[in-house]
Order: sequence, then C-alpha cells, then structure tokens
Amino acid sequence: MAIESHKIGIIGGGISGIAAAKQMAKYEPVVFEATGSIGGVWRHSSYRSTKLQTPRCDYEFSDFPWTQRDNASFPSAQQVLDYLHSYATHFDVLRFVKFHSKVVELRFVGRGNGDKSAHYGALLPGGHPVWEVGVRAGESENIKWYSFEFLVICTGKYGDVPAIPKFPGNKGPEIFEGKVMHTIDYCKLDEAESTELMKGKKVVVFGYKKSAIDLAVECAEANQGPDGQPCTMVVRSLHWTVPHYSVWGLPFYMFYSTRASQFLHERPNQGFLRSLLCHILSPMRRAVSKTVESYLTWKLPLEKYGLKPDHPFEEDYASCQMAILPENFFSEADKGSIVIKRTAAKWWFWEGGVEFEDGTRLDADVVVLATGFDGKRKLKAIVPDPFRSMLEFPSGMMPLYRGTINPLIPNMAFVGYIESVSNLHTAEIRCKWLSQLVDEQFKLPGVERMLQQTTEEMEIMKRTTRFYKRSCISTFSINHSDEICEEMGWSSYRKKNWIAEIFSPYSSQDYENEK
Repeated sequence: MAIESHKIGIIGGGISGIAAAKQMAKYEPVVFEATGSIGGVWRHSSYRSTKLQTPRCDYEFSDFPWTQRDNASFPSAQQVLDYLHSYATHFDVLRFVKFHSKVVELRFVGRGNGDKSAHYGALLPGGHPVWEVGVRAGESENIKWYSFEFLVICTGKYGDVPAIPKFPGNKGPEIFEGKVMHTIDYCKLDEAESTELMKGKKVVVFGYKKSAIDLAVECAEANQGPDGQPCTMVVRSLHWTVPHYSVWGLPFYMFYSTRASQFLHERPNQGFLRSLLCHILSPMRRAVSKTVESYLTWKLPLEKYGLKPDHPFEEDYASCQMAILPENFFSEADKGSIVIKRTAAKWWFWEGGVEFEDGTRLDADVVVLATGFDGKRKLKAIVPDPFRSMLEFPSGMMPLYRGTINPLIPNMAFVGYIESVSNLHTAEIRCKWLSQLVDEQFKLPGVERMLQQTTEEMEIMKRTTRFYKRSCISTFSINHSDEICEEMGWSSYRKKNWIAEIFSPYSSQDYENEK
C-alpha cells in the first residue's frame, strides 16, 4: 500500500492538538485522534461532576472568548467540551481530524542530529519526509502508513495509560472478590451506571488529588439515606487544597500570577544581580506562602482530618498540584459519608478488601484507583530507538526547549507536556511560536544552547518544589511567555499601561496579536 505524504502530522485531538491544527492550518495538517471525538482528557478522563480548576476567563483561546467569560462559576467538563467544539467548528479545524485513528508506531526516515554543537535545522525540509506514522483505523488490524516532514505530539500526560500500583505475589486485584477499577474506567460510566456501582457499597478510593476528591464526593452523593455506606479515601501523600480563588478577601492572582508577585521567584536567565535580589526577597516569598496557608487552615478543617501538608503551599503551586475542592467535600466528611484514612504504609488486596503492612484491613466492595496516569509510557510505546532514550533525562523530566522542542529529536515537537496554571493558554502560545518557527520567521539557537536553557529551567523547578517531575512553570509563567514573545519578534509587555503591567494577571487575551 502506498504511503500517503503530508507536510505536518499532529497526534492527539485534545486541547493541544486542536490548538496546533488551528495555528498551522495553512499546511493542511493531518490530526490523528484515536477516539471518535475531540477533547482529550475532558472527554475521556472526566466525571460528570468534574469542573475546570480555573475561572473561564483564564482558560480560553486568545481569539475565541467564552460567551459568558465574566461568569465567576467554574465550567463543567461538558461546558469545556462545548467550548472546544465551538472553537474547532468556528475555525474549521475538524476537517483536519481523522477520528478512530490510533497511532501505533513511528519510523524515522530522515537524518539524525545527535551532535550537540549542531543547529536543529529547518522543520520543513523541502518535501523530504522525516517521519513515517503507522495508524490503525477503527477495529481494523491493518496499519496504514503516512509520511510527514514534521510531527507534533499532543497525546498529553494524562488520560490513556493508567498508573497502577505494583503488588506482591498473590496479593493483587485477582484475589479480591469485589470490583477494582482505575478512574479511567470509572469515567466511561454514565450517571446511572456510576450510581449503581457505588450505591449501598463499601467503596475505597486511593488518592488525594483532584480526581480522587471529586470521586469521593460522587460516592457520598450516591450513598445518601439510611442504607448508604461511607466512602473511604486512603490518603498517602498530602497536597494543599483551595476552596475558591480568594485569600483573606483578596483575589488569588495577586499572590502568584502578576509580574509583581512573580518577581519574588527565581526565573531562567536572570543574571547575578537578579539572583541576589531573589535571595534577599526570599523571606517575602515565604511570607506569601504562609499567608495562603493561614487562610486555608482557617477556612478548611485540614487539621481536624489530618489533611494539613507539612510542605509549604508554594511547593504545590510551583508543581501545579493545587486542587480546587468541591463545595460539599468537608460537609460530606462531617456527616460521615466520607471517611479519610491517612497512611504511608504499603498495601495490597485480600479477598474482602485491602490490607496494609501494619496488619489493619478495610472491608470493600469496590476499590477505585485514583493513582494517576503514565503519559510517558504512551510516548515510549511509539517513539523508536534511539530517540526513545532521549525523551527524558535521568531526573524523569522531559528536556523541552520552550516546552516544545526536544533538541535531540529532529523534526518533532511536543505540546502539552509542560504545565502551568492555565494549560490552554500555555498550549496556545507555544503553538503560535511553533507556527512561526515552521514558517522560518526565526531560527532556533544551537542544540547545546537549547539544552542549556531546558536544564536551567529544570534546575529552577527542582529548587522550588520537591514535586518537580511534573514539569510546571507556574512561578515563572510570565517570564516564560516573555521569552517566547521575544523570539517571535513580539513585545514582551502586553498591557496598556505600566500599572496594569505590574499588578494585573496575564491571560490568553493579552497574546491575541502582536502589539
């Protein structure tokens, strides 16, 4: 079968994939989406109760505002999907998408550039294919091959490959007489099925991030009444949770999302004097974190339930781990509908539930693993050697220049693997940068310089938070966008006056066009 050739291929039809397709629409890109719809994690890894973690005005495309962007409520997963579909329809992006097209293999057919002293080179090498993509359509076992000059990987860090704990022999899910599932399987249930699964059942949820918290609330709501059973959350690692975007009556953005607030934090390429000033101002940075912590411990019964973390709030913000609590989480806990078990012990299954290494047991009918995803395993499954070994450093972090280009992998970009407070904004501005790079409106620095930049960013993350492997830029997100703007030839200052520039938060609207 003949190989179908195109200039640009995009793998994944989530937020990042649709943003990339829109920005590079003039090249008629081919978008491979393994499922039957766009939306990524919003479609396939969200519950009916899942809501956006940021206000809608902070999660929108620069040229497509929400119809009710000033609505202070957090949009539901379905509202986010409707917004994304409206965006894709408005800009006629859906015509690029091949649904039910799962990428199963990549083959490199171009020239390598493993020399660190070399330049990365043009992304569109004049009609010469660099990557071949093997795609399985629908239920077919046949693989169709496509060739591209440039590939954009947008499969994301979440949603397809669950991270499952490892258990000792004969102590795994196979001996449990109840039902075990990961949250990715729970997300496939409709409301009636999820209620039936949990109603009147002893449910144990492992985890304390957003998916686990939302799931515990859904479980509690399904178990109202005299026959209801409490949902037990097994919490091993604590993180700070936030009830809303206000701290002591002040908007949350004032603490971390303005130039003034981010001036307190370390950032790349800041020079000796800036580094010295950052060190001198470190007590103020800690004071900001303490102010937020004091509000959260006053507002929420964290100490009552043993849920107050030992680490500073700043570390969770710097690693994008801050979760917004559902309004009724602690009210359900107060009623006994949610029971919290704190433990650092290892655990495994027995016939009637779960057992911990100290010998204690929990009876269970259903065990749900809110243990996250392994997005890198998705990448490693399709990226060939020798590039598979170049996907991440020994630290576990991905070396991505501007959060997009791996300097050691030619003619390939990654969007959606570096996080910030608003991942949509982060994805869109990188796709704009990538589009101009493809058009050769600017050139990348040498491979060695790109590796130096990515290493510096990684070192900042490691110094800022113990959870650095999540690769989050939230404490220097404005500076990150500044550097992207400067490479595109845009002004890095986007506001109308210096007061707004210093004290107002940045959003996608500030980056619609060059100013």
